[in-house]
This record gives sequence, structure tokens and C-alpha cells, in this order.
Amino acid sequence: MTGFAEYDQFDALGLAELVRKKEVSARDLLDEAIRRREAVNPSINAIIHNMDELAYQAIDAGLPGGAFTGVPFLLKDILAAYKGVPMTHGSRAYRDYVPDYDSEMVKRFKQSGLVTFGKTNCPENAYVGVTEPLLHGPTRNPWNLERTPGGSSGGSAAAVAARIVPMASGGDGGGSLRIPGSCCGLVGFKASRGRNPYGPNAGEPWFGQVQEGILSVSVRDTAAALDVTNGPDIGCPSTAPLPSRPFLDEVTAEPGKLKIAWSREPLVRQGVLGEESVQALLKTVEQLKSLGHELTEVTPQLNKETLGHGHIMRMMCAAAADLREAKAVLGRRLQPDDFEPETWLIARFGESISAAAMEVVSRDLHAQRHVFENFMQDYNVFLTPTLSKPPVELGEFLVDGVDRLVSRVARHSSLGPIAKMLPMMLPELAKKNFDWVASTPAFNITGNPSVSLPLQWSAEGLPMGMMFTSRLFDDACLFRLAGQLEREFPWADKRPSLASY
Repeated sequence: MTGFAEYDQFDALGLAELVRKKEVSARDLLDEAIRRREAVNPSINAIIHNMDELAYQAIDAGLPGGAFTGVPFLLKDILAAYKGVPMTHGSRAYRDYVPDYDSEMVKRFKQSGLVTFGKTNCPENAYVGVTEPLLHGPTRNPWNLERTPGGSSGGSAAAVAARIVPMASGGDGGGSLRIPGSCCGLVGFKASRGRNPYGPNAGEPWFGQVQEGILSVSVRDTAAALDVTNGPDIGCPSTAPLPSRPFLDEVTAEPGKLKIAWSREPLVRQGVLGEESVQALLKTVEQLKSLGHELTEVTPQLNKETLGHGHIMRMMCAAAADLREAKAVLGRRLQPDDFEPETWLIARFGESISAAAMEVVSRDLHAQRHVFENFMQDYNVFLTPTLSKPPVELGEFLVDGVDRLVSRVARHSSLGPIAKMLPMMLPELAKKNFDWVASTPAFNITGNPSVSLPLQWSAEGLPMGMMFTSRLFDDACLFRLAGQLEREFPWADKRPSLASY
């Protein structure tokens, strides 16, 4: 492998195999990953903190023997606490915060032999589906530098799409693995609720909607990563049943003839999807039929307003809790510029929502879980486009005009006026949030496993993911189907021109 020109021809498991065979060393791979970072990160702003010295030290100390021993890796800069390394959450309040512990997911990544050499960019507190925090600046999509890589795991997705690393960590509370997977031409898999641990300090983020995971170029990397991270830790609030066999084994198993429902409707708002997404969906339906699957166009009778407004209200309450937690963790009074105006706005709305109102929301959302799971008793898989249209331009979701004024006023207003504004602002916030991200939050609410696969491309040559969702805890079914689709309609050789090293 002269000069490591072949580095990006391998996925993470492929690189680990080279290390095991002693065809390359872990240090060789890290050198190459750093070379690539230095070449392209100034253009895409995916990696916001380097950990090179720690990475070389880990190699010199001897890496654990695991599925990914010696493979360079990056961590999303929220939830993934790495002892002694800053974790900013994309927020100016946390710019100097350094955790004194490893999160459970980071421990498991380390045990698998991964070599972490950096942290990736994310929006403040991971609230939105684009990655443009004031603290670190916007991350750009390697496929088109004027477009978003999605969010909230946008930094990780951009780094993988640029082939700096074959996979990187992320988390998904409303689509934050699947959205950037769609935008960047990657596999973005949200596991079933309770599949991966939250510990030791995260509790159950966003009312249990969040699942951490990875973004990768291959289905087998995603499966193998879930094999090394899944299972409860001490005090885990939600626990998925352990799989009957490794998820990696499912990738090469034939899925059989599946009953697949599909819909061209958005799931968390009214209206229609963009024409390019619909056409990409129809092409995917034909591909699935050609593989022998049974396809039925049908939409589950979910209450779209309940899902959309419920997700926003949960996010508001989480934002209010995030600001309270920041005050406790940082040990000081919060200043107006600690958080972005939009964060102050949704946090103040969250403070204005009563516990009784949130209990009603939770009951309504649990009812929607039953609606969807009952619907799925007749099908193995449910298919929709991941997003309503291709990756949007940078800045499209920035708050401006009256909304920005309201956001700034919210930092100083009492709860009374804020509470009165909530009924008026909630539909507008939902409309802004779900115009593009029209379906992914539904399956954070239901807890079902859901994956975005890079099966289609826009007229401009931008990736467009298709989202497949299966019954609760049936992650294995998705890996069997995803493995088949990857074999029949491969995507690994498709990469942005920026990734030509």
C-alpha cells in the first residue's frame, strides 16, 4: 500500500483487517487520517478539536484487541464525553468545559480498538438538523460546499463523506444520524430505543428519543459497531432485548421476501414532499420490487400534528433542562451570550410548559407508538424518503426577522409573556422545523429502529437517502435488507470530488 492511496478503498473493518495482518500499522492509518484532515478540514470545518497526541499515546500504550483495532475515529462533540478532552456541545457556555470521565459509549468505542483523534462539529445542544453553531461556525457538505451536511451529527458525516475516516460517532434524537446520512451519502442507522447505553450521566435524553450510534460508508461497519456498543450499562433506564446473533451476521443473510409499506406523505406535518424526493422514492420502490419484495403504498394513520407539536414541546423542555444543567455544571450564573438566541427562546418556552401539559403530551405520543406498531404488524418494513428534498443551502434555517427579535427578547422576558406566545409560535416553529425534516422524528418518538441508506441522487448529483423502519427491536431485519440493497445497488465508490487525495 504505497503512500496509502488505497486508504479510502477500505471500510473500517477492512482497515482493521489490514492491521491484524500487519500489512499496515495503526500509526500508519492515523498518519494518513491526519494528512487527510489537514488537506480538507479547512474547507468543510467538520473537526473542531484535534486529539493527535492522545491518539498516538493510545497506540504506543497498546490498543485493545477488538473489531476495529487501529482504525482512526472521530467523536461527535456532545454526549460522547472523553476524559480530559473538551466537550462543548456546540455552545459558547461550554467552550472551556472538560469532562473528568468517559461516557459508556466512549468506553465501548475504546474497547473495540478504535483510535480517536478528534471531535466533530454539531449545532448547539443538537437541537436542529443543520450544523451551524456560532461557537465553531458552519460545517459544509463535501458534495457541495454551499450546502449543509445535515445535523445534528453534521461534522461527523462531513468527515466520513470526505473520507477522512471510514466512520464517526453521532446521535439521533429527531433524525440526527439519518439526516446527515442522507445529505452526505452515508449509512445513518438509529437503533431501537434502549439498544445502546446512555451512562453514566446522560439519563435518557429527550424523553428517551435519543440513540447514539455511528455514521459510516458501509452497512457492515454499522452492524459491527452496534455489536460492540449495544447492551445496557449500570442503571440504564431503557433496555432492548439482546440480539439472538451478532448484527454483523445479519448483513450477509438473505432477507427473504419482505412485505414493505411505503408512503410519499410527510409524517410529522401536513402537505407534500418535494418532487425530487418523491421521484427518488418511486425509483426505490421499483428497485425493491426487482428484488422480489412485496410493496404496498399505504400511510399509517398517525396524527401528524400530535407528533410534530409533541416533538417540539419535548425539545423545548429539554432545552430548559439543558440551561439549568449548564448553570449547575459550570457553577456560575448564565450570561446572555452563553447560548444562541434561538436556544434561549425554546428554553424559555420550555420553562413555561407545565408538568401536566407535558404528561398529556407524553400520553398522546405513547398512543401514537401503539398506532404505528399496530400498523407494522402487517408489514416487515416501512419506507419513506429520509428528507423532503436534497441538502439545503447553508443558512436556510437560521432565525431572522421577527423570530430573531423574539429570540433576543426571550433572554430577558418573564415566563408570563412567553407562555402567552407559545400557542402562537408553536405552529410556526413546527412549520420551520419540519418543512425539510418531514418524517424522521416520528421514529424517535416511537422508538423503532430506522436507517437512511444512500440509494438515490438528485439532479445536481447530491445524495438523497431513503429511510427504512422496522418493527420495534427488529434491528436485524433492517441489516438484512440494507445488506441486500448495498450488494445490489452499491454506493461505496460514489464520493465527492473533494475526497480525491
